[in-house]
Amino acid sequence: MKIVAKTDKGIIRENNQDAYAVGEFSDEVVWAVVCDGMGGAAGGNIASALAVKVISDKINASYCEKMRDSSIKNMLDSSLTAANIEVFDFAEAKPELRGMGTTVVCAIVRDNQAHIAHVGDSRAYIINEGNIHQVTTDHSMVQVLLSEGKITSEEAEHHPNKNIITRAVGVDKSIEIDYEQIDLSDNDILLLCTDGLSNYVTDKEMIEIMSDGKEYAFAERLVSKANLNGGGDNITVVIISK
Repeated sequence: MKIVAKTDKGIIRENNQDAYAVGEFSDEVVWAVVCDGMGGAAGGNIASALAVKVISDKINASYCEKMRDSSIKNMLDSSLTAANIEVFDFAEAKPELRGMGTTVVCAIVRDNQAHIAHVGDSRAYIINEGNIHQVTTDHSMVQVLLSEGKITSEEAEHHPNKNIITRAVGVDKSIEIDYEQIDLSDNDILLLCTDGLSNYVTDKEMIEIMSDGKEYAFAERLVSKANLNGGGDNITVVIISK
Protein backbone atom coordinates (compact mmCIF):
# COMPACT_ATOMS: atom_id res chain seq x y z
CA MET A 1 0.00 0.00 0.00
CA LYS A 2 1.03 3.59 -0.60
CA ILE A 3 0.72 6.60 1.70
CA VAL A 4 1.13 10.24 0.70
CA ALA A 5 0.49 13.14 3.08
CA LYS A 6 0.84 16.89 3.33
CA THR A 7 0.03 19.59 5.87
CA ASP A 8 -0.03 23.33 5.29
CA LYS A 9 -0.98 26.33 7.40
CA GLY A 10 -3.10 27.77 4.60
CA ILE A 11 -3.09 31.39 3.46
CA ILE A 12 -4.83 33.15 6.38
CA ARG A 13 -3.58 31.47 9.57
CA GLU A 14 -0.23 32.44 11.06
CA ASN A 15 0.59 28.95 12.34
CA ASN A 16 -0.43 25.35 11.77
CA GLN A 17 -2.48 23.71 14.52
CA ASP A 18 -2.94 20.50 12.53
CA ALA A 19 -0.74 17.46 13.13
CA TYR A 20 -0.50 14.00 11.61
CA ALA A 21 1.49 10.78 11.61
CA VAL A 22 1.56 7.75 9.32
CA GLY A 23 3.28 4.38 9.43
CA GLU A 24 3.29 0.81 8.20
CA PHE A 25 3.65 -2.59 9.81
CA SER A 26 4.09 -4.37 6.46
CA ASP A 27 3.41 -3.81 2.78
CA GLU A 28 -0.21 -4.73 3.49
CA VAL A 29 -0.86 -2.99 6.83
CA VAL A 30 -0.68 0.79 7.26
CA TRP A 31 -2.00 3.34 9.74
CA ALA A 32 -2.56 7.09 9.91
CA VAL A 33 -3.79 9.68 12.38
CA VAL A 34 -4.85 13.27 11.64
CA CYS A 35 -5.65 15.94 14.24
CA ASP A 36 -6.89 19.53 14.11
CA GLY A 37 -6.18 21.43 17.32
CA MET A 38 -8.26 24.17 18.90
CA GLY A 39 -7.89 26.51 21.86
CA GLY A 40 -5.71 29.36 20.68
CA ALA A 41 -2.40 29.14 18.87
CA ALA A 42 -0.41 27.52 21.67
CA GLY A 43 -3.24 25.32 22.93
CA GLY A 44 -4.23 24.03 19.51
CA ASN A 45 -0.66 23.18 18.60
CA ILE A 46 -0.08 21.35 21.86
CA ALA A 47 -3.37 19.44 21.80
CA SER A 48 -2.98 18.12 18.25
CA ALA A 49 0.71 17.24 18.64
CA LEU A 50 0.13 15.48 21.96
CA ALA A 51 -2.85 13.52 20.65
CA VAL A 52 -0.94 12.39 17.56
CA LYS A 53 1.99 11.23 19.70
CA VAL A 54 -0.15 9.32 22.21
CA ILE A 55 -2.25 7.60 19.52
CA SER A 56 0.77 6.75 17.37
CA ASP A 57 2.67 5.34 20.34
CA LYS A 58 -0.32 3.23 21.40
CA ILE A 59 -0.84 1.82 17.91
CA ASN A 60 2.84 0.99 17.47
CA ALA A 61 3.03 -0.63 20.90
CA SER A 62 -0.22 -2.60 20.68
CA TYR A 63 -0.66 -3.80 17.10
CA CYS A 64 0.20 -7.39 16.27
CA GLU A 65 -0.27 -9.35 13.06
CA LYS A 66 -2.82 -11.83 14.40
CA MET A 67 -5.14 -9.21 15.92
CA ARG A 68 -8.84 -9.84 15.39
CA ASP A 69 -11.03 -7.06 14.04
CA SER A 70 -12.60 -6.60 17.47
CA SER A 71 -9.15 -6.15 18.98
CA ILE A 72 -8.29 -3.45 16.45
CA LYS A 73 -11.49 -1.61 17.37
CA ASN A 74 -10.59 -1.86 21.06
CA MET A 75 -7.04 -0.68 20.35
CA LEU A 76 -8.24 2.41 18.50
CA ASP A 77 -10.78 3.13 21.21
CA SER A 78 -8.19 2.86 23.97
CA SER A 79 -5.69 4.95 21.96
CA LEU A 80 -8.12 7.85 21.53
CA THR A 81 -9.25 7.50 25.16
CA ALA A 82 -5.62 7.71 26.31
CA ALA A 83 -5.09 10.79 24.15
CA ASN A 84 -8.17 12.39 25.68
CA ILE A 85 -6.82 11.83 29.19
CA GLU A 86 -3.36 13.15 28.30
CA VAL A 87 -4.65 16.32 26.64
CA PHE A 88 -7.23 17.00 29.37
CA ASP A 89 -4.74 16.49 32.21
CA PHE A 90 -2.11 18.65 30.49
CA ALA A 91 -4.62 21.49 30.10
CA GLU A 92 -5.86 21.14 33.70
CA ALA A 93 -2.29 21.58 34.93
CA LYS A 94 -1.83 24.82 32.98
CA PRO A 95 -4.67 27.36 33.40
CA GLU A 96 -3.73 29.20 30.20
CA LEU A 97 -4.40 26.01 28.21
CA ARG A 98 -7.71 24.98 29.74
CA GLY A 99 -10.34 24.26 27.14
CA MET A 100 -7.86 23.22 24.48
CA GLY A 101 -8.72 20.14 22.46
CA THR A 102 -8.39 18.50 19.08
CA THR A 103 -10.33 16.58 16.51
CA VAL A 104 -9.03 13.14 15.58
CA VAL A 105 -9.55 10.83 12.64
CA CYS A 106 -7.37 7.73 12.50
CA ALA A 107 -7.31 4.56 10.46
CA ILE A 108 -5.69 1.15 10.25
CA VAL A 109 -5.92 -0.48 6.83
CA ARG A 110 -5.35 -4.23 6.34
CA ASP A 111 -6.94 -7.19 4.57
CA ASN A 112 -8.97 -4.93 2.25
CA GLN A 113 -10.60 -3.23 5.22
CA ALA A 114 -10.29 0.18 6.85
CA HIS A 115 -10.80 0.48 10.60
CA ILE A 116 -11.62 4.12 11.30
CA ALA A 117 -12.11 5.94 14.61
CA HIS A 118 -12.89 9.64 14.91
CA VAL A 119 -13.93 12.49 17.16
CA GLY A 120 -14.88 15.92 15.82
CA ASP A 121 -15.17 17.11 12.22
CA SER A 122 -11.99 15.82 10.62
CA ARG A 123 -13.14 13.35 8.01
CA ALA A 124 -12.52 10.08 6.20
CA TYR A 125 -13.64 9.61 2.59
CA ILE A 126 -13.56 6.72 0.13
CA ILE A 127 -12.98 7.76 -3.51
CA ASN A 128 -13.34 5.31 -6.39
CA GLU A 129 -13.84 5.81 -10.14
CA GLY A 130 -15.72 9.08 -10.04
CA ASN A 131 -17.56 8.45 -6.78
CA ILE A 132 -16.91 9.84 -3.31
CA HIS A 133 -18.36 8.63 -0.02
CA GLN A 134 -17.91 10.37 3.33
CA VAL A 135 -17.34 7.56 5.85
CA THR A 136 -17.38 9.65 9.01
CA THR A 137 -20.21 11.82 10.32
CA ASP A 138 -19.16 15.21 11.69
CA HIS A 139 -19.59 15.86 15.38
CA SER A 140 -20.69 19.43 14.79
CA MET A 141 -23.55 21.82 15.48
CA VAL A 142 -24.35 22.05 11.77
CA GLN A 143 -24.47 18.25 11.42
CA VAL A 144 -27.01 18.10 14.26
CA LEU A 145 -29.20 20.67 12.50
CA LEU A 146 -28.80 18.79 9.22
CA SER A 147 -29.66 15.43 10.78
CA GLU A 148 -32.77 16.91 12.39
CA GLY A 149 -33.90 18.33 9.05
CA LYS A 150 -33.69 21.93 10.27
CA ILE A 151 -31.34 23.00 7.48
CA THR A 152 -30.56 21.76 3.98
CA SER A 153 -27.19 20.49 2.70
CA GLU A 154 -26.80 23.76 0.78
CA GLU A 155 -27.46 25.80 3.93
CA ALA A 156 -25.00 23.64 5.88
CA GLU A 157 -22.18 24.54 3.48
CA HIS A 158 -22.38 28.23 4.38
CA HIS A 159 -23.82 28.11 7.90
CA PRO A 160 -22.32 30.70 10.32
CA ASN A 161 -21.83 28.00 13.00
CA LYS A 162 -20.08 25.60 10.64
CA ASN A 163 -16.91 25.46 12.76
CA ILE A 164 -18.61 24.70 16.09
CA ILE A 165 -17.93 21.07 17.01
CA THR A 166 -19.83 19.03 19.59
CA ARG A 167 -17.03 16.60 20.49
CA ALA A 168 -13.27 17.03 20.80
CA VAL A 169 -10.44 15.09 22.39
CA GLY A 170 -9.18 16.69 25.60
CA VAL A 171 -12.06 19.02 26.44
CA ASP A 172 -13.81 16.73 28.95
CA LYS A 173 -12.69 13.90 31.23
CA SER A 174 -14.41 11.31 29.04
CA ILE A 175 -14.96 11.06 25.32
CA GLU A 176 -17.39 9.29 22.97
CA ILE A 177 -15.64 7.78 19.96
CA ASP A 178 -17.23 6.74 16.67
CA TYR A 179 -15.89 3.68 14.85
CA GLU A 180 -16.43 2.35 11.34
CA GLN A 181 -15.16 -0.80 9.64
CA ILE A 182 -15.27 -0.42 5.86
CA ASP A 183 -14.64 -2.98 3.13
CA LEU A 184 -12.26 -1.68 0.47
CA SER A 185 -12.28 -2.54 -3.24
CA ASP A 186 -9.06 -2.76 -5.23
CA ASN A 187 -9.30 0.76 -6.64
CA ASP A 188 -10.58 2.49 -3.50
CA ILE A 189 -8.60 5.43 -2.15
CA LEU A 190 -8.92 6.35 1.53
CA LEU A 191 -8.65 10.08 2.25
CA LEU A 192 -8.23 11.45 5.78
CA CYS A 193 -8.37 15.23 6.17
CA THR A 194 -9.03 18.20 8.40
CA ASP A 195 -11.80 20.70 7.69
CA GLY A 196 -9.29 23.00 6.03
CA LEU A 197 -9.71 20.70 3.06
CA SER A 198 -13.38 19.72 3.31
CA ASN A 199 -14.53 23.33 3.82
CA TYR A 200 -12.61 24.65 0.82
CA VAL A 201 -12.63 21.84 -1.74
CA THR A 202 -15.91 20.39 -2.99
CA ASP A 203 -16.57 16.69 -3.49
CA LYS A 204 -16.62 17.26 -7.24
CA GLU A 205 -13.24 19.00 -7.12
CA MET A 206 -11.76 16.17 -5.03
CA ILE A 207 -12.93 13.60 -7.59
CA GLU A 208 -11.50 15.62 -10.49
CA ILE A 209 -8.15 16.11 -8.75
CA MET A 210 -7.86 12.38 -8.02
CA SER A 211 -9.14 11.04 -11.34
CA ASP A 212 -5.87 10.28 -13.15
CA GLY A 213 -4.46 7.59 -10.82
CA LYS A 214 -1.32 9.55 -9.93
CA GLU A 215 -1.62 8.93 -6.18
CA TYR A 216 1.78 10.42 -5.39
CA ALA A 217 0.46 13.86 -6.45
CA PHE A 218 -2.97 13.78 -4.77
CA ALA A 219 -2.05 15.31 -1.39
CA GLU A 220 -0.09 18.16 -2.95
CA ARG A 221 -2.89 18.86 -5.44
CA LEU A 222 -5.64 18.86 -2.81
CA VAL A 223 -3.74 21.24 -0.52
CA SER A 224 -2.99 23.55 -3.45
CA LYS A 225 -6.67 23.57 -4.42
CA ALA A 226 -7.76 24.43 -0.85
CA ASN A 227 -5.34 27.36 -0.87
CA LEU A 228 -6.49 28.43 -4.33
CA ASN A 229 -10.08 28.42 -3.04
CA GLY A 230 -9.26 30.71 -0.10
CA GLY A 231 -6.98 28.76 2.24
CA GLY A 232 -8.77 30.09 5.30
CA ASP A 233 -7.71 27.26 7.62
CA ASN A 234 -4.88 24.81 8.20
CA ILE A 235 -5.04 21.92 5.73
CA THR A 236 -3.93 18.32 6.29
CA VAL A 237 -4.42 15.46 3.86
CA VAL A 238 -3.45 11.77 4.09
CA ILE A 239 -4.04 9.46 1.11
CA ILE A 240 -3.88 5.65 1.43
CA SER A 241 -4.12 3.54 -1.72
CA LYS A 242 -3.00 0.17 -3.07
